[in-house]
Amino acid sequence: MGITLHGGGPVAEVVMDVPPVNALTVSGWFELARALREAGRDPVTRAVVLRAEGRGFNAGVDVKEMQATPGHAALVGANRGCAAAFAAVYECEVPVIAAVHGFCLGGGVGLAGNADIVVAAENAYFGLPEVDRGALGAATHLARLVPQHLMRAMVYTCRTVTAAELRAFGSVLEVVPRDKLREAALDIASAIAAKDPYVIRRAKESLNGIDPVDVRRSYRFEQGFTFELNLMGAGDRHRDAFVSGEAGADGAPGEEDR
Repeated sequence: MGITLHGGGPVAEVVMDVPPVNALTVSGWFELARALREAGRDPVTRAVVLRAEGRGFNAGVDVKEMQATPGHAALVGANRGCAAAFAAVYECEVPVIAAVHGFCLGGGVGLAGNADIVVAAENAYFGLPEVDRGALGAATHLARLVPQHLMRAMVYTCRTVTAAELRAFGSVLEVVPRDKLREAALDIASAIAAKDPYVIRRAKESLNGIDPVDVRRSYRFEQGFTFELNLMGAGDRHRDAFVSGEAGADGAPGEEDR
């Protein structure tokens, strides 16, 4: 369990397996970033599949760790860890295919939104519960998955969207049964791996170079408002409510799943 890298061949797999809901600790986010960068640096690797075991793809940061840690070290660590992991997906030297099942929330949207290709299980859904957690962030990445006005509605209301909705927008390439998800992701990765590896790496570099949004800078700008909310007390208030099970239902895994 934890974060594992299965490499050594043309297609590498980075797997999140952190029960119960793949909500990552500070160290978990940095471990994920290291695994993705290691996979991309390996000259043998031609594509990376990022997937998860368990009930869902990723439920974001471990709020319990944050609230149990005195001071602001865990908040700062989680923000830096998320930034590192999201950047590792985006800056991976080869294409990254995110294979999403179940819930993809908060930090999960940051990972999927920065991936080159997203495939999803029929039960997958995506959302940002940040406003209900007294935080902001990953709208940068959500905007890569949904149109502008829907992105704003999702941020303000914390509503979620399904994989089928994202496929209609073109941001999810395929929607498949849960038991076919890994196979679908590996098929796409294998098709990429069959191309000239030098050309594919330059293609990834060139596509990042023409991106209209600097995702690193945009996300860090958002994170600044999370720190403001924390300074004003809103962050702790909403996180405490979530940890105590008082947060309203918003599609996120419930307290019983944490």
